[in-house]
Amino acid sequence: MPWAAGSVPDDRRMIPHYFQPKETRVTIVDPSLMSRFLCLEGMDGAGKSTQLELLRSWLTGRGWNVVLCRDPGGTSISEQIRHLLLSPPPGTEIAFRTEMLLYMASRSQLVEEVIRPALLKGSVVLCDRFLLSTVVYQGHAGGLDAEMIWRVGAEAAAGVLPGWIGVLDLPPEESIRRRQGPPDRIEQRSLDYYQRVRAGYQTEGANRPGQICLIDATASREKVHEEIVREVSRALQA
Repeated sequence: MPWAAGSVPDDRRMIPHYFQPKETRVTIVDPSLMSRFLCLEGMDGAGKSTQLELLRSWLTGRGWNVVLCRDPGGTSISEQIRHLLLSPPPGTEIAFRTEMLLYMASRSQLVEEVIRPALLKGSVVLCDRFLLSTVVYQGHAGGLDAEMIWRVGAEAAAGVLPGWIGVLDLPPEESIRRRQGPPDRIEQRSLDYYQRVRAGYQTEGANRPGQICLIDATASREKVHEEIVREVSRALQA
């Protein structure tokens, strides 16, 4: 139920309005805090790791202290959950709803141990994936309700959510071609599944144009970096 005016818990005040159910939207107290939480999304092979490193160097060169993390992962507990998700015991089937909840648990620990403290210290946080991945992979592609995942995700992250999300958009066929090493459990899914993943990213980008930015990952590394820098510069000034 909606909170009465003046009674909203502090962490709830931090939830960006676009992630909140309409009936519980509240005013953001310090939007500049979330503007320093930046996330890159996209399918494997899109170049997230490379672009995050380039972005970290660019930000560091301009005087920012930068904390780089990944989701799932980034803490001892979260890394154990990551291993369970990607390399479960042989013969184990993990349902999409179970996947969703495991990702939420990993993310919750990452927020408490790494992301929230870094933001409160004035750092810029760069994250390789966050809640949008769960919305797309377990929601749009896996069949769970996307809006339910947004709601559960906001709760799991205690309202600490990215102020800017860049999605490196890549055709699934190219994503598969670029992969290196043996595929993990999720990478083994069908081309049709990954087509739904891409469509999910595009749908969410269209639904939230002010917060989710689709970037053509088929362009050169330099051009992708230039576009990310342009968008991040805007986000940090917001």
